[in-house]
Amino acid sequence: MTKEDEGESYELKSENDEEDDETDESDEEEEEVEAEEEKWRKHYSSKQRILLVGDGDFSFSLCLARAFGSARNIVASTLDTQENIASKYNNGIRNVRELEEMGCLVLFGVDAKKMSQHFFLKTQRFHRIVYNFPHVGFLFREDSYCQIQLNRKLVKEFLRNSKVLLRKEEGEIHITHKEGEPYNKWDLVRKAEKIGLVLHEIVPFCKYDYPGYDHKRAHGRNPDDPFNLGDCSTYKFRVT
Repeated sequence: MTKEDEGESYELKSENDEEDDETDESDEEEEEVEAEEEKWRKHYSSKQRILLVGDGDFSFSLCLARAFGSARNIVASTLDTQENIASKYNNGIRNVRELEEMGCLVLFGVDAKKMSQHFFLKTQRFHRIVYNFPHVGFLFREDSYCQIQLNRKLVKEFLRNSKVLLRKEEGEIHITHKEGEPYNKWDLVRKAEKIGLVLHEIVPFCKYDYPGYDHKRAHGRNPDDPFNLGDCSTYKFRVT
């Protein structure tokens, strides 16, 4: 064997050793993820791939991330731009930065009515898709026909898009919603049934189960102010 051949052989061996090292490191990382202790915050687990939609100041996403000790399993989205988040919410950008530091992917400009066509989201499938208190904004009186119809359309299109992004066997779509008039006129369950979803269960929603979560008006003159929760529930839907 010539010195030139020996050199080529050494280079090939070095490259193969590097590839083996990278494979070993990748295997070790996967084993570490599998070995991590599963952590829960109410209905949500650190082992689930979770998409949060329209999360206001991102405080709900951050609550889950802190409970899990990581946000690598979370994608948090909003219709707002980053500039809007900064102008609307005192803690918005701070929450975004903490989420990103914990491994969360934060997406801006995501329309809940079209999100299944989003360039990234359409490549993903989720165990849980969560939309707390969906609302189009205060365009008319809350109990007016026009306002109710707009909110019904928002919910219907969110459910339709979520169905595309959901893991079929173990996935759930969660909508947290106020009870009573006029919110019962949004017809959540019937809308879901018409697009091939079935109601799995309805559970009472308690804000205090989610430390640090701040429910925001998000619209109008004072978007950073809280709104009156009253009685509200989380509706859980699955694919039929």
